[in-house]
Amino acid sequence: MAIALRDLAACFEGVIPSIVATAAPDGTPNISYLSHVVLVDDVHIALSNQFFSKTAANVRVNPNAAVLIVDPRDGTQYQLDTSYERSLDAGELFEEMAGQLRASSAQIGMAQVMRLRSADIYRVNGVHAIASPSPAVMAAPAKAVPLTTIAGIAQRVSEAADLGAVVDAILSGFDHAMLLLKEGERLVTIGTRGYERSGIGSEVAIGEGVIGTAAAEQRPVRVSDLSRIRRFGSAVEASSNEENRTRTIPLPGMAEAMSQIALPMVAQGKLKGVLFLESRDRLAFSKDDETAFALLAAQAAAILTLSEGEAAEAQTPSPSAAALPSAGGRPFRVVHYSYDDSVFIDNEYVIKGVAGRLLMYLLRTHLREGRTDFTNREIRLANELRLPEIKDNLETRLLLLRRRLEEKVAPIRLVRTGRGRIRLDLARPPSLEEATAD
Repeated sequence: MAIALRDLAACFEGVIPSIVATAAPDGTPNISYLSHVVLVDDVHIALSNQFFSKTAANVRVNPNAAVLIVDPRDGTQYQLDTSYERSLDAGELFEEMAGQLRASSAQIGMAQVMRLRSADIYRVNGVHAIASPSPAVMAAPAKAVPLTTIAGIAQRVSEAADLGAVVDAILSGFDHAMLLLKEGERLVTIGTRGYERSGIGSEVAIGEGVIGTAAAEQRPVRVSDLSRIRRFGSAVEASSNEENRTRTIPLPGMAEAMSQIALPMVAQGKLKGVLFLESRDRLAFSKDDETAFALLAAQAAAILTLSEGEAAEAQTPSPSAAALPSAGGRPFRVVHYSYDDSVFIDNEYVIKGVAGRLLMYLLRTHLREGRTDFTNREIRLANELRLPEIKDNLETRLLLLRRRLEEKVAPIRLVRTGRGRIRLDLARPPSLEEATAD
């Protein structure tokens, strides 16, 4: 029975490196390892071309090549008899392969070295299983995420009443997941599930690692075997003392993760964030899973965009109606560093940047006017906040601030009291200090 390429999909997941063999005009053989082999259709594959000048030269004279691929589930090897047809240096297939290469290369610090020169297209003329002296034992395949699970997540997302509920609904169907939203040239973690530390407020630069590459390319990035590359951020140990020193929140993650997938959240052509999933199993996420997760990411991006617009419509409450008695007890100390808008509460680092600026605005307004109720609308219009660059993402920043305060068990809470409305809940009175340097 003929072996169909489609039946060998696991061989193209990049778990075990493939090999290509070609011959020079004088018959001299040349063998090279391949970083990526992609299944194009029922009769074509694409080989990544980074350094293979000898391979490229050979097939332009003698187009015949043998490609060895390995099934990572049981070690079965297959020889593909191929013939070179053409090289691509642009287009959908090239960009997909280039993005995967950039993501994996960034994990080992070689993003500037491992650049895709071309995606070389080969026609597969024959497929042969290579005999083994001992029978292969098929490993149990990873279970695909049931469509009922995906449908359930989608239903919960559609029913979510606010941004925080949207984030929680997206993450609810996965064991280890995080959701990051775009802020300038960075991605900021707004929600996580399954990790020892939440990592709320941790950041990834756009273009960095699996997550950042998915954002930069605005296309999914899937890695099926992390034992081949160094996991992004795995060496970072989180602690309060480290946060206080660096004012940087470590990205959470599984040290033993084997599979990862990052899915860009795009609405109306604009990047909103990234949904990131990981697993201890190799080959945990299939191409079909990727397609289903991408639909969830697109739905979430659309709802996040809608929630921002709805939150902006709430009217400003009158100061008299919103004023409440001041909290009593020993004041807690709030120190604000103006150069990066970082905020420390009782010597514990809490937040920086736009979210830090927002917190200080709320506290100053409370001390000046004695009120605790605010709306997104009035915050957007506050000149002292200098917010024009983030007006479309204010709800996101408030959610980040609210969750970070909860995680630090701070004597301040932000309570959502309605659409586009928040309340400053103070356990004790704040004492504000301004600092210009460490």
